[in-house]
Amino acid sequence: MADDAGRQLNLSAALLALSVLADSGLEHYRGSFNNRAMYIPLGSAAGALAASVLGALDERGGRHRGRDVLYGLSAVTGLAGLAFHTYNIAKRPGGISWHNLFYAAPIGAPAALVLAGVLGRGAESTRVLSKPGAQAAREGLGRWIAAVSALGLLGTTAEAALLHFRGAFQNPAMVLPVTLPPVAGALIGSAAVAPRLAARRLTRWWLKLTALLGFAGVGFHAYGISRAMGGWRNWSQNLLNGPPLPAPPSFTGLALAGLAALGLLEGPKDG
Repeated sequence: MADDAGRQLNLSAALLALSVLADSGLEHYRGSFNNRAMYIPLGSAAGALAASVLGALDERGGRHRGRDVLYGLSAVTGLAGLAFHTYNIAKRPGGISWHNLFYAAPIGAPAALVLAGVLGRGAESTRVLSKPGAQAAREGLGRWIAAVSALGLLGTTAEAALLHFRGAFQNPAMVLPVTLPPVAGALIGSAAVAPRLAARRLTRWWLKLTALLGFAGVGFHAYGISRAMGGWRNWSQNLLNGPPLPAPPSFTGLALAGLAALGLLEGPKDG
């Protein structure tokens, strides 16, 4: 059956998939779904979200083939999206430039879909590694998840830095998502490289702080939308113009993955 680490990975994948579903839905709606392929990530994200919710509720042991397939489709769709978004940026006048990175198709959303698929498959793997005798395999999986979480946190920070730089860091709180998560990424990354030497108590505390930051970011972005002309009364326009409400929970999802990695490295708890 799924243990605490497995459920944390399910929740992590669910938050990332939900973030992609909402963010891509808004962005692709703003683009009038000009390319029919723009519907694909919505279906893939919805599938990963459903698989994650069902996985968290499933008390049975063993991998589930249907969920594995949905997670695999999520990862493949995300990789294809990365290629499409990179191509769309490169074909603009000026190619790969700061202006195009600021205003063209964002790289972060397809990458989050890849992460949702990878972490969801990790959740399925915990189901066959719940026995104490499988601790060596659990530690190997824990190191892998820790590395994924670290890379995801650093990548998400880079995207937040890019967009907050575009916003000239006009609110001092905009510094938080480019300072706290990189430290969490470095700490959980150290657990992937040298799990015996990692400062796990500090890492756990910092990951929880990063998870809270993700939820707080939704509030800050909602406040940012309220400050636009017309505020929430003009929600149909301001919601599309941002700041994006679905983006900050990605930090929460990746922090939960890091906490799951620590749980795998420490082994299953009695009871």
